[in-house]
Amino acid sequence: MEVWAELLLDFSRDVIQAPTVLIGNSVGSLACLIAGSEAPQNLVRGIVLLNCAGGMNNKAIVDDWRIKLITPLLWFIDFLLNQRKIASALFERLKTRENLMNVLSAVYSNKASVDDELIEVIKRPADYPGALDVFVSVVTGPPGPNPMSLTPNISIPILVLWGDQDPFTPLDGPVGKYFSSLPPVLANVQFFVLQGVGHCPQDDRPDLVHEKLLTWLDSLPATLSVPCVK
Repeated sequence: MEVWAELLLDFSRDVIQAPTVLIGNSVGSLACLIAGSEAPQNLVRGIVLLNCAGGMNNKAIVDDWRIKLITPLLWFIDFLLNQRKIASALFERLKTRENLMNVLSAVYSNKASVDDELIEVIKRPADYPGALDVFVSVVTGPPGPNPMSLTPNISIPILVLWGDQDPFTPLDGPVGKYFSSLPPVLANVQFFVLQGVGHCPQDDRPDLVHEKLLTWLDSLPATLSVPCVK
């Protein structure tokens, strides 16, 4: 997670060379939070979180009864994935078009968004050399810092949008509850629930995301430019 955050900051400084708004979905949201907590002054202008994940994997969430219930299974999966032949067989099964269609249909509330193009966008990287190693590392590796430890240390504006039909990071889970409780406590945080939307709001219902996002972007204060540091 920390490497992804570092890449975001490097790209903002060296390529964009201007105060940047970081927008991420799920684990991408967490990468944005880490980057925002470590960014030099004026490099990051704001952060937008779309159904923010609690960590790289489920080991980050320790106070959700649903995770506690399946914790033995998660550790068993880790054990299996550390066996190369078993990991390869599982990965080949997971990345089939049929399985991807079933998973995405559960994640997206707007079923029309789950089309051949989306399936191909997700399946193509899974066929790259090294994809199996990445998969195993993500599932079995350290989860990284959690949003609850990062957010209080960030003073720039944060917009949080949450689809209420998300089966992966549910609104009534610990991370969803945490962010929904923040606006009365942290003046820089705005939180909105998107009704009838799943885990990927920006693709599931982009119209609802844009409605909140564009208004929020217009409200951001102007900032100084960021000098290019080589």
